[in-house]
Parts: sequence; structure tokens; C-alpha cells
Amino acid sequence: SLLFLCARRIVAHHPLPILPALPAHLYPVLFQAAFLDGRPLVLRDLVAAWPFPVLNFQRLVGRRELLRDHPCKLCVQAVILAVVAQLRRELEEPGHHSSGCRLRVLDVTGVPDDPAGRAPDGMSVWSGTVALAKACVEVSKHQREFQRRGSKRHKGRSGAATAAAAPQPPGVDVHADLFVNGTSYGILREALQTGAAGPLRLKCREFQAEKLSLAGIVSLLESLDPSCVRRVDLRFRNLGLTGLSVILPHLSRFPELRSLKLQYSNVDVRRPTPESAIGIRCLAGQLGMLPSLRELNLGSSRLSGNLRQILCDLQAPLESLELAFCSLVPADLAFLSQSFHAPALKRLDLSGHDFSQGLLEPLRLLLEETSASLLHLDLMECRMADSHLDALLPTLRRCSRLRFLGLYGNSLSTAALKDLLQKTLELVDLHLVVYPFPVDCYKPEPPRRVPGSRRIYEEPMDGERLAAATAEISQLLANSGRTDLVWTYNPYGHGALDYFSL
Repeated sequence: SLLFLCARRIVAHHPLPILPALPAHLYPVLFQAAFLDGRPLVLRDLVAAWPFPVLNFQRLVGRRELLRDHPCKLCVQAVILAVVAQLRRELEEPGHHSSGCRLRVLDVTGVPDDPAGRAPDGMSVWSGTVALAKACVEVSKHQREFQRRGSKRHKGRSGAATAAAAPQPPGVDVHADLFVNGTSYGILREALQTGAAGPLRLKCREFQAEKLSLAGIVSLLESLDPSCVRRVDLRFRNLGLTGLSVILPHLSRFPELRSLKLQYSNVDVRRPTPESAIGIRCLAGQLGMLPSLRELNLGSSRLSGNLRQILCDLQAPLESLELAFCSLVPADLAFLSQSFHAPALKRLDLSGHDFSQGLLEPLRLLLEETSASLLHLDLMECRMADSHLDALLPTLRRCSRLRFLGLYGNSLSTAALKDLLQKTLELVDLHLVVYPFPVDCYKPEPPRRVPGSRRIYEEPMDGERLAAATAEISQLLANSGRTDLVWTYNPYGHGALDYFSL
């Protein structure tokens, strides 16, 4: 817009000469321009005089795609430092608001993660968590030092009472998604425990912990403000049924918890024992204590024949269920297709199961039951050949709301993929299909063994055949007029649908 173009010209200069007299309604567009153009000093000045009680990154900057494609680390840090500076001023001069800043809620949720440093100035959720935690600790320490100085200045009992009764600034609540591991555990724990009543308070929306001890996980969960947490993600931690029985009771204090991810928890109940039966009943009961739960990820747990027992106490139907590499058996899928979860499912991940055998018909029946609601279906690495896809295709075509279909890692031919493309064009909401390398694009050479090792190389790909197959698929897409539909054999980097965006 013309307004945005003007804002970009203005933020190119620092300091902003017109800031003191700037109308409040122009702050958001100036913030957007400064953030997208990487102007941290301008952002600092804007936040110092922010005329609204709330500053929400996503609402100001716009779509996640814009955030993902622009440098943000220095900009996010500039905003945090500006809030810290403002709170320090309020502590030093209570009741004096010369800057006009009215900020009381800083919302940095939804800033996209850049864990691999793809962008030169990208910010990971981990580094953002550390920056916020350090800011909370710093402001809390400054508050304690200021109170101590005040007590020394006012000697005697009446002076101490005067210092204690001095008006405290209302402070700022920071809504954030937090990621913690062993390296950042200490600073986050200090921020949550000492900063809870301080001027800068962390309010966690999504909590992700990786490779933490049981005691560490429990300590942080107990320190979180229970009113804001909507997701807990505990990954790469061999919790087992015993560890889960320790952690899950602490989740019942989160009334808004809708998503629970427990992938790689090393739960293995394929061989039932009296102990595992007790553990499963305990797990089911604790899941049943989460009334708002709508998404559950048990990926890489070996649940063979136990899905009914695990989900039996849930109070409401799940809308997202991820069971990748869970060693499911036909009875598990049969239960799921007959349960009250099936008609409500929007997201279903059954990757890593062998649908070339007895699971195919139970899968077809399950898809029949989910067809009216299903938006996201993952069937990657499921040993499906052309005949299996052909058997599923009539049911897939009835999934009228489907947006994503994942078939990567299956043994499908170019002809089968072209047939799938043509027969699913009628699915108007389908926007992304991740397909496998066609089996007819591999060279007919036998797999090669690495000398002195048990490793076997995959069959080498024939680049010319793959290019030809890709061209055929692209031509079919072009002829269909479906410019919104993406077919790709790259399973990464597509921003897969998150439950909260369904």
C-alpha cells in the first residue's frame, strides 16, 4: 500500500524525527516496516513509546511466511531490550510516564523457528527462550536492588515500611512459546520461579522440552502459569510408562491444554506383562484427566493391540492423532474406525506401518469414517505399491476436505502417481501432495554394499528418468489449471499443517 511504502521511507532514517507527535494509529505500520526491513534501532524507539496495551508480533508483521523470509533475531532482541529499559525506568521513577508507553502485554508467540540457522539473522525458539528468560531475570534483579536501595535510604522501621509501600509498576506479561534443553534449563527455571511476581512475567503458550531429566521437566511444568499453556511437547526422552506416570499428573493443572506430544518416549507394550497392564491403565486414566485434549502424538511408541486401552478414558474426541511407527495391528485400526474419534479427526499420521499386508482393509474402513472431517493424511514409508494405492483411491476421493497427502517413501510407479493426480483433482481443498521417487526411476542395478560394513546403499536414482517423470507430473498439473496444487518429492520445508492452524 502507499501507506506502507511511506512507512518504509520513514524507518530508513534513525532517529525518527516525528515520533513524539506521531498519531497512535501509525505505530503498527511503522513497526511492520521496521521489522521487515531489519531496523532494530527504530523498533527500540517505537516500543519505548508504544501507545497500546498490547504488542503482538504476528498481528503486526502479518503472515508466518513474511516472518520466515526476513531476518528477525536483532529485531526481536531490540524489542525485548526496549521493554526491559522501559520497566527499569518505571521502577526508578514510579508514576512518571514521560515516554507515554502503555505496553502491558508483549506477545511473541508464533515467531517461526529457525533451528538450523537457515537465515543469517534467523532466531530459533531456543535462542528466543534464552533471551526472554535472561530479560526476566535481569528486571527481577533490578527490582530487588532498587528495593534494597530504597530501604537503605529510609532508615528505621517507618522508612522500611515506606519503601515497601511504594507503588510498584504493573509490569509486562510476555506471551511466548518456550523451548528448553539441558543447556537452557537453569536460566529458564530461574526466570519462571523468581520472575513470576516480578515486573516482566513469562506466560508460556507452547512448552517444548528435549532431553531433560524427569525432575527437570516436573520442576518447569510446576513453574508455568497454568492459564496459558495450550501445548506440551516432550521429545527425545526415554520416559517409558514409568516416566509418563510421573509427568502426566502435573499436566492436569493446565485447563487449556489441547495438544500433547510424546514422540520418542520409548513406550513398548508389544509383549504384555502385569506391570505394563498397570502402566497402560495409569496412562489412560491420566490422559482422561485432560478435558481439553484434542491432539495426541505417541509417535514411535510400540503400542501393538493396546490403542483401545490407552484412549478409552478420553473425555472428548481427538481431532489430531499421530501414531507414526507405532507397530499398530489390525485391531488398533478397527477400534479407531469404530471409536468416537474417527468422525472428528482432522489430522491423521500413520506413517511407518506396513499396509501391504493385513492393515490395508482396516485403513480403508478408518478413512471411510474420517472422510467428512480429514484435512491432513500422512502415509509415508508404508510399503504401499500401486495395487494398494489403487485399493485406497476410491476412499481417498471421498475425503472431500483433504488439504495434505503424504506418500513419500512408498513403492509407487509414475503411472500410479499420474492416475492419483488426475483422480484427486476434484478435491478442491487439496494443496500439497508429497509423493515418493517413482520406482521406475531407479537404475536396474543391484544395491551396493559398503566394503567392511553391513550398510547397503539405496538403489541409485536415474536422473533422466526422474526428470522425465517430474516433467510429466508438472505437465498434468499445468493442464489441469490447478495452480494452487503443489506436488513434490521433497518431504521437507513445506510448513506442514499444525493442529492449531487446521
